[in-house]
This record gives sequence, structure tokens and C-alpha cells, in this order.
Amino acid sequence: MTPALAASTLMGLVTLGYAAACAIWPFTNCSRCGGDGRRPSPSGRAFRVCSRCHGSGGQLRVGRRLWTWWRRIHHRGTR
Repeated sequence: MTPALAASTLMGLVTLGYAAACAIWPFTNCSRCGGDGRRPSPSGRAFRVCSRCHGSGGQLRVGRRLWTWWRRIHHRGTR
């Protein structure tokens, strides 16, 4: 097997794996609060709701956002 064929096969498998992960688990932990949904206040005594995830602790994966965008364009184009 040539190196180019091996590399393209590996890239295809990684892409399919990421697509499957986006379909099964569309949300990931928020990058700002780490999935807690809250952040410490500047004083460090109290907690505030995370402004990025609005307290849910999760955010949509990039691949899922792309999939939703593509489905929306397809749906609008075939109506």
C-alpha cells in the first residue's frame, strides 16, 4: 500500500468516526466552564452562570453545526 493511499484511508476513517460522534453525541463540554455551567466570580467566593453555555454546561460540536447548516440549506432548496 502506498503512503498516499494509507494516509487518505486513515483520513477517511477519522472523518467517519467524527461524523458518527457528532451524530451520537452532538454536545461537548463547554470550553469556558468545563461542563459545570458556572464560573467563579472575580472575588472567588460565589459562582456565576457561564455566559457561553448559559448554564447548560454543553455546547454544540463544530461538526454538528456544519451538519445542521447543510441540512437547512438542503431543506430550503428542495421545498
